[in-house]
Amino acid sequence: MNNCCKTIIGVIGASQPSPEGLVMAEAVGREIASQGAVLACGGLGGVMEAAAKGANEAGGEVLGVLPGSDKTHVN
Repeated sequence: MNNCCKTIIGVIGASQPSPEGLVMAEAVGREIASQGAVLACGGLGGVMEAAAKGANEAGGEVLGVLPGSDKTHVN
């Protein structure tokens, strides 16, 4: 699919979620990728990291937005 036509779905959540929250976020990221959409999320830890992990493992595209310019904080 052409990138200009892909659906982008944002996921935002806690930086310190429960273990169940991490499992759920990873499953959501995986499902977003399996449907051919792009996951947009914060590029740091917690829910955003778990969702990105799920999407990445499913072969999806992830757009991470960092709160600053320090690339060493990227998940």
